[in-house]
Amino acid sequence: MTDRWYAEAVVYCLDIDTYADSDGDGVGDINGLIGRLDYLARLGVTCLWLHPIHPTTHRDDGYDATDFYAVDPRLGSLGDFAELLHQAGNRGIRVIIDLVVNHTSDQHPWFRSARSAPDSPYRDWYVWSEQEPPDRRQGMVFPGEQDETWSYDRTGKAWFYHRFYRFQPDLNFANPAVRAEIKKIMSFWLQLGVAGFRIDAVPFIIELTEPGNPDSPKDFDFLTELRQHVQWRRADALLLAEANVPPAQLVEYFADRGGSANRLHMLFDFMLNGRLMLALARQDPEPIIEALRDTPMLPPGAQWATFLRNHDEIDLSRLTADQRADVYREFGPEEEMRIYERGIRRRLAPMLGNDRRRIELAYSLQFSLRGTPVLRYGEEIGMGEDLSLPGREAIRTPMQWSTKPNAGFSSAEPERLVRPVVSNGEYDYRRVNVTAQRHDRGSLLGWFERMIRTLREAPEVGSGSCTHVDQELPPGVLAHRADGPTGSMLFLHNLGTEAATVDLGSLYADADLPNDVLADQEYAPVGKLDALEIAGYGYRWIRLCRADSYA
Repeated sequence: MTDRWYAEAVVYCLDIDTYADSDGDGVGDINGLIGRLDYLARLGVTCLWLHPIHPTTHRDDGYDATDFYAVDPRLGSLGDFAELLHQAGNRGIRVIIDLVVNHTSDQHPWFRSARSAPDSPYRDWYVWSEQEPPDRRQGMVFPGEQDETWSYDRTGKAWFYHRFYRFQPDLNFANPAVRAEIKKIMSFWLQLGVAGFRIDAVPFIIELTEPGNPDSPKDFDFLTELRQHVQWRRADALLLAEANVPPAQLVEYFADRGGSANRLHMLFDFMLNGRLMLALARQDPEPIIEALRDTPMLPPGAQWATFLRNHDEIDLSRLTADQRADVYREFGPEEEMRIYERGIRRRLAPMLGNDRRRIELAYSLQFSLRGTPVLRYGEEIGMGEDLSLPGREAIRTPMQWSTKPNAGFSSAEPERLVRPVVSNGEYDYRRVNVTAQRHDRGSLLGWFERMIRTLREAPEVGSGSCTHVDQELPPGVLAHRADGPTGSMLFLHNLGTEAATVDLGSLYADADLPNDVLADQEYAPVGKLDALEIAGYGYRWIRLCRADSYA
């Protein structure tokens, strides 16, 4: 693995409270996760991304922190967390955690002090306005659940800003004391042994909010400060962030105007994610080709993080109304499947009709395109959602380990579970679980293990270039390649239902005994690449050549 370890990583994200419960209280915990590390190692995971672990009021799934220097007691102790880092490291797995510092809970001691008096030492740690801001009802992140971004606090006798829910007041990043505190928080967890952070809502962290100005300025230099700070503490520390912004703004999150890549290491590729969903819905690769063509070139050392499903909704806000309608029609036809007027709150397996061919095709696409793949827990076994749960909780049900009560997640009584397990229909835990798939060589879990092993043998996918093969191809077929110092790979994906034959003989000059290394079925040898067969919803990973040092 290169010094940029994140470029060739396989990231697995999970909520500790819904993964594995070791003490029978109905809530997943750190010790339960430690007991499942061997499972993750076998799957091929090299980086574990943990959703918020801090003490919380439990009003927003942990994103309303009350203490950034501790672990939620329901999950365990700091000692348990240190043991998790140690045991994960023994298995070659790095751990990154959510850094949710755009806001705090309104029960955080800082805010409780800030609202208590105008002369509180923490008053200026938050964003206040003596007058009602004219943009009070603009910029909501959760339309339908929020109706304002400024709320009046009777105790504080002023209006306070909250980009998210009312109970999550925003910190004031124009205050040097706040910036210094964020760096201390990062130093604390780096010293404990985390490999980096997934920074939540990064565009709002660099926003210098001005009452009445819905387009307040952004201070990108703060990202440079954070990068410099964490790398002095741990040279290989990772900053992975969420910034669903227009393409023209993306490069600024990675590099300064001089081109120095001194800000974030990685961003989630929301642009590609939306286009992937559109391509799958239309059975047409053109949206993917457009994404590969239109996304700005990244500076050296910068990287995309790719995903199909994450812990939030599928965000379609970057698509046009017509494009969004096509995705809704195919994957979210019922109103209860949609959320925030922009997204879909479902897992991928049910979205694709539990069609194994389409599920493999979708993940083969994600894992072979540019960037570092991020996999959401449960996707590797094809878990479903529970649309009876509110909002995003629909896709945050407990991990399904076995046919034991509560899916083997917990020994607690069902009514004590942090969230109910999926226990009916096609995705019932008695039908979809790790144990059953472990005993089935043809299972989705077994396929994920093979696919990830194959990816690990092709480092050029993560650290090399990714280019669309711009040749005339049958309808529905996408061809792209990855090239790097380790060699070259060719990928074929058929998003349509009809089998096709592809002529890529022009690439044969670049090849050295080309051969299939992963495919949806057994195909004839690739030969001179001039008659490559591919089934409907099929895929082929073809090794074109390998550098001598990697032979």
